[in-house]
Amino acid sequence: MKKLLSAADAYIAKMNWKDLALVKLCLCAAGVMLGLAAPKKLRKWAALGAVIVFVATYLPLMLKFLPHLINWGKEEYNG
Repeated sequence: MKKLLSAADAYIAKMNWKDLALVKLCLCAAGVMLGLAAPKKLRKWAALGAVIVFVATYLPLMLKFLPHLINWGKEEYNG
């Protein structure tokens, strides 16, 4: 398993933003298909779970990206 994760890390390091966008769109589509497959009684819970996962993953990503974005803007202005 460690070998697989190391290979994934190495591959991701070579990806550009377009490749990552395609991966995200693919995962989003898979999530939509799973959500549509959920029985009507469970769709509210599936939606709640999706919101929780979204917030739990989006906030840390943005908290890491915003300082980078701010510093990048300063470098462009000063450079």
